Amino acid sequence: MPVTLVTGGVRSGKSRHAESLLAGHPDVTYVATHSRAAAQADDAQWLARVEAHQAARPRTWVTLETVDVAPLLGMPGGPLIVECLGTWLTGLVDHAGLWTDLDAAAVLVTGERARLVGALRTTAREVVVVSNEVGLSLVPLTAAGRFFQDELGRLTAAVADVADRVHLVVAGRVIDLSAAPHVGGPLP
Repeated sequence: MPVTLVTGGVRSGKSRHAESLLAGHPDVTYVATHSRAAAQADDAQWLARVEAHQAARPRTWVTLETVDVAPLLGMPGGPLIVECLGTWLTGLVDHAGLWTDLDAAAVLVTGERARLVGALRTTAREVVVVSNEVGLSLVPLTAAGRFFQDELGRLTAAVADVADRVHLVVAGRVIDLSAAPHVGGPLP
């Protein structure tokens, strides 16, 4: 089954585009790679964003909140939307409590990235993976910010390498990068 990566900036329309790719399927599992339980209880704006996303989806779609995505790719079932790699990466490091030990965080993320990419290579399910393009802006001033930006860039590129289709969403417009040449080799 095809794997599609949809990437783009914040508020670019990438989530709406990802959802439109599976609009005809009543049995989609929407894998939210965050946890409302893990979100700060006083972050009303974040919770409102989550609720708005959920309200816009078809009622027949099921939402599952987890960072353990790889096993889902090996299970039989309907299509999956994995939203998104940025919150997945954040969730991994958060759950392990490694934002102050970025060397250990890098080891964790490298292993989990390989596990996710391996599962995407072998999945029998149709999958749409959403990711933020964070490398189009300034280099963050903090070590944790640079770590996040670098690791998300590597992760998105690794998923793009195994995806059948890659779409970039910019200003509400979709650019199909599927036939574009690959850089080749691991990113530094």
